[in-house]
Amino acid sequence: MNSPFPAGPEDSPVSLDQKGIWDKAIQALKGIDVPLDVLMARYDRPTWTEAGSAFQTLARAITGQQISVRAADSLWKRFSALGAVEPAAVRDLSLEELRQCGYSSRKVDYLKDLARHFSTGLVTEAELRAASDAQVHALLTRVHGIGRWSTEMFLIFYLRRPDVFPVADLGLQRALRLHFSGLKEAPVPDLVSYAERWRPWRSVVTWVLWRSLDPVEVIY
Repeated sequence: MNSPFPAGPEDSPVSLDQKGIWDKAIQALKGIDVPLDVLMARYDRPTWTEAGSAFQTLARAITGQQISVRAADSLWKRFSALGAVEPAAVRDLSLEELRQCGYSSRKVDYLKDLARHFSTGLVTEAELRAASDAQVHALLTRVHGIGRWSTEMFLIFYLRRPDVFPVADLGLQRALRLHFSGLKEAPVPDLVSYAERWRPWRSVVTWVLWRSLDPVEVIY
């Protein structure tokens, strides 16, 4: 299937796991905020543990919607135990099998629609990799249950794009208010405005802030 988004000269997406990119980001961010400098010195770069295919990453993002990390991990383990997390396999699972894993009826619908999009070629891994951040969002939000947060998780953890700022994520909000004294009572629009100083490396800041809240790396 041909991508609906023809590549242009400006469309050469950068990935944080490319050689030297993470170090370049850290150097660019140094000196902007003392709390951020402290956190960047404390945590190593991500290990970038592979989460599997694009489909698996998105299925895991759906699994994690509006529940705790621990609950999502438990749910994902039960889901994975059913067999390969692949579009055709998920498409063929029954409603009851997915409900027994602990998925709500709504999340079952989301997983089924995700499987339909990938198994029929409505969305392909190749076009997602070649697309800009905005184009990835346009492609994925055609799937039931994939909204901005899930798209942002995909951009950060799978495509490893450098300038994503998922401000709707409650963990990110909590970390910003915890580490930056001027943001303790700040509403979300002020968090967005403050983060402008970190362009074009807001994914790096996001990852460091998440890491400060959890003893293990966040993976999607």
